[in-house]
Amino acid sequence: MKIAELARRAGIAASAVRWYETAGVIPPASREENGYRDYAEPDLARLRLVVSLRRLGLAPQDAGRLARLCIERGAVDLDLAPVLAGQRVAIERQRADLDRLEGELLDLEMTIAAAGRASRKERPVPSAPIRVLFVCTHNSARSQIAEALLQRYGGDDFEVHSAGTEATRVNPLAVQVLGELGIDWSHARSKVIGEFLDQQFDYVITVCDRARATCPVFPGSMNSLHWGLDDPSDVEGTDAEKLEAFRRTQVDVAARLRPFIEVALRAAGRPPRAAIAG
Repeated sequence: MKIAELARRAGIAASAVRWYETAGVIPPASREENGYRDYAEPDLARLRLVVSLRRLGLAPQDAGRLARLCIERGAVDLDLAPVLAGQRVAIERQRADLDRLEGELLDLEMTIAAAGRASRKERPVPSAPIRVLFVCTHNSARSQIAEALLQRYGGDDFEVHSAGTEATRVNPLAVQVLGELGIDWSHARSKVIGEFLDQQFDYVITVCDRARATCPVFPGSMNSLHWGLDDPSDVEGTDAEKLEAFRRTQVDVAARLRPFIEVALRAAGRPPRAAIAG
């Protein structure tokens, strides 16, 4: 078969076939008298295996080497087993990330829809602040950081609280990373969600999957949102590694607050604030 047919049946471009040959990923094809490349079914089988391995994340040379060994031995090479196992784990992780992202996008769409409804109404700017409650399991890290940052960045336009489905204590590393931003959080306490059940909030935002599953419904709350944040308290290692995990959480929360503040202000008919730094 000619290179165009080979490429079509393998699902790649003819130029990719030529590159694989030039790079030594697959052996060069035999040539007919007229100089055209001539491929057979074994060439297609090898190329398909290389393409499959590449889609699993292997580098071209590794894919070519493993494909050659599989063909020579007539079975899956033993080197391939840990690679496949690792890729399955990576795929599951990516699937979980996509599921989480889908939920966050749906939450954001709800918020934007609320902003759209508000923009179609002519009404004076309300004097009451936008009430937000952040919820996680222990109210020790993620929800505390979110509360502190929204208080800082949202200013008088927001009234912010946080709570946990269980109360423990505020993690000292959360206090430390907030202190690095000039926020004194040393007097904060861990609160249980029961303290707020009789209150109304414009937004109730869960920041962990467990809290999302157990968070009660708040009467009158306009939006229930979910931000799937990794728990920095779960990170093991040196003190420096643990602190770095809390810094990543702080950066992640700040990144999520940027669009949230904008759409929440718009939904409430309030003017936008200055951009959040860092």
